[in-house]
Amino acid sequence: MKKRIFLDNAAGAFPKAPGLDQALAMAVNMGTGNINRSTYTETEEAGLAVIDTRELLCKVFNFQPATHVIFTSGVTASLNYIIKGFLQSGDRVLTSSFEHNAVMRPLVQMEKFGIQIDRVPADLKNDRAVVDIDSIESMIRPETRLAVFSHASNVTGFIQPIEEIASILKKHNIPLVIDGAQSAGHFPVDLEKIKPAAFCFTGHKGLLGPQGTGGILFDKEFAKRVEPLITGGTGSASDSEVTPSFMPDRFEAGTQNIIGIAGLYHSLKWLHSLGINNIHTREEKLLKLFLDGIKDLPIKIAGGASPENRVGIVSIDFSEFMDNAEAGSILEEKYGILTRCGLHCSPSAHKSIGTFPQGTVRFSTGPFTIEEEIENTVNAIKELLTLKH
Repeated sequence: MKKRIFLDNAAGAFPKAPGLDQALAMAVNMGTGNINRSTYTETEEAGLAVIDTRELLCKVFNFQPATHVIFTSGVTASLNYIIKGFLQSGDRVLTSSFEHNAVMRPLVQMEKFGIQIDRVPADLKNDRAVVDIDSIESMIRPETRLAVFSHASNVTGFIQPIEEIASILKKHNIPLVIDGAQSAGHFPVDLEKIKPAAFCFTGHKGLLGPQGTGGILFDKEFAKRVEPLITGGTGSASDSEVTPSFMPDRFEAGTQNIIGIAGLYHSLKWLHSLGINNIHTREEKLLKLFLDGIKDLPIKIAGGASPENRVGIVSIDFSEFMDNAEAGSILEEKYGILTRCGLHCSPSAHKSIGTFPQGTVRFSTGPFTIEEEIENTVNAIKELLTLKH
């Protein structure tokens, strides 16, 4: 059997952090209790594990306080909590033309309730696809109440100029919500420097944790302005039928995914000890190796071929030679290379860069990708083009 080359880390990291399977098994076998509900040892240990994970996330993202780290099932849930808990009829929201459907579908759903969406267009100059910074200020209206931007595109890999975006929005007192699905774990994120209203993260991608984990790092004042989308038992203030106003209980009704959070803690520890900056430096080298290898081929590199300010994601449009789904299938069956083809839940991004409706084949590296795998992938693409030319 041929060796498999996993280049679909933008969908979910593989392999995960070393020892994650044992950490999850240990959490299951310890019979974790439901936090805040009882006083026996197992529930106290579970509660401490959740607190430790909040504090470790604060270290990873340079964020405070730990009480404002909220756990959810991932970025999609996090964005829904904020978008549906904050926006009201008559509000406008500013977003980009590169957003994932985790942003766009909740926003489009809210149009039925009277909100309006303004999409900042793409800037495709300098061989890289980013938002057009110069358009943002002119698009702000008196009714603009929220801005939601992805930190890095899941289609092109380009890192958006989030600090510049944040600076512009601060002048107009517009809260910025960041979709950090493709940035968390792939390059250092300093929330003390950016100071967004909320940063949404997922555990199963760059943070190398289990599926079904993620959350929100909430600014103190912004958290007060978001109405909880899910309410119910918290194990606290049980004398009242009103949701507690204090954090984190305000947004954490119901049973926590304690086993998943224990797994996330294990992955975060491994990641933090290795150093996210070191991971980013290594992925930059692999990215450059890949782009150098395919730059002269008669294919379209979606969004541009610049290696600067980019996570380890490259999307290729093979449609001049074959259907992209066919290319992805051949890469797997003949060469053992696992990618993702299609529109990547981001039709808006593909429309912005000219790859709609055909989509692309996306290649995405992770901390365990090695140079030999990149070289083999470049050779496979060359051979594929030769066969189909």
